[in-house]
Amino acid sequence: MNRELILTTDDGLPLSGTLTLPDGDGPHPAVLLLMPGKLDRDGNLGKGRIELGGPLAAALAAKGVASYRYDRRGVGATPGDWQAAGFYQHRADAAAALRELAGLPEIGTAGAIGYSEGALHAAALGAHEGAAAVVMISGHTMTGEETLLWWAGLKDAEGLSKPMRLIALLFGRRTMRGLAAKLTAKIKATKGDVARLYGFKIPARSMREFLTYDPKKDLAEVRVPLLAVTGAKDVQVSPADLDVLAAVVPGPAAVRRLPDLTHLLRRDPGPASQSTYGRQYAKPVDQGLVEEVSTWIAASLATRSSHP
Repeated sequence: MNRELILTTDDGLPLSGTLTLPDGDGPHPAVLLLMPGKLDRDGNLGKGRIELGGPLAAALAAKGVASYRYDRRGVGATPGDWQAAGFYQHRADAAAALRELAGLPEIGTAGAIGYSEGALHAAALGAHEGAAAVVMISGHTMTGEETLLWWAGLKDAEGLSKPMRLIALLFGRRTMRGLAAKLTAKIKATKGDVARLYGFKIPARSMREFLTYDPKKDLAEVRVPLLAVTGAKDVQVSPADLDVLAAVVPGPAAVRRLPDLTHLLRRDPGPASQSTYGRQYAKPVDQGLVEEVSTWIAASLATRSSHP
């Protein structure tokens, strides 16, 4: 059963979201679903439709787990200014939502599942905010800046298209890595919540905070069960980060590198490249991923409920 539910942040902002409850009487174990960037509660933005929230919530409900997914501030039905919201503001909002979710009469033990940037916040909730179990989907252990430069290096190795080579040259660089390094330096030098860079309005505070954030510091504090899943063909975060994560997390950690899975959470048998994203969006989110994640967290929350 789905129902609209508004939870409130620490500064009084109403988060608009969907609570999905399984059949039967509660209290039910539950998870908070966290999306990245300007994606809405289901993981969608315009034509870029991940469509993760609905299928994952349905799979969780079938296993007796409730879920809450919400629009971030300034996104979808939630008021506020997305451009002015910082990386750590989104984290504080997630922490408030987790506390309110866990306080509902129909909810028992609560964990967190995050995708991409949301995975970083989910791990922090497990480290500091009482999330009973954590799933990181397409998360990373490098800093935001290191991850961006890693991505740019892949683009160079793949070979830049003529338009991308032209863009790099217009900015005085011959490689995507060189361009990314230049843009990163300019972003880090900005001031205030919002800034203009080359005429474009950017969420400067959020980008500065993300670029310098080191996930390993929070991961080193996670002592609850944690599952990290990254696709072997992810070209936006490094699949090799799974090995680092397994070494850093002190609690029970499991890692899965899913064959052919991309950052869009679809299977693609071809070469790993963002050039196939257009046709990937036409496919549904990978059901194998949804099943693995929902099965793991249902079992983990059941264990935590019986052994507080």
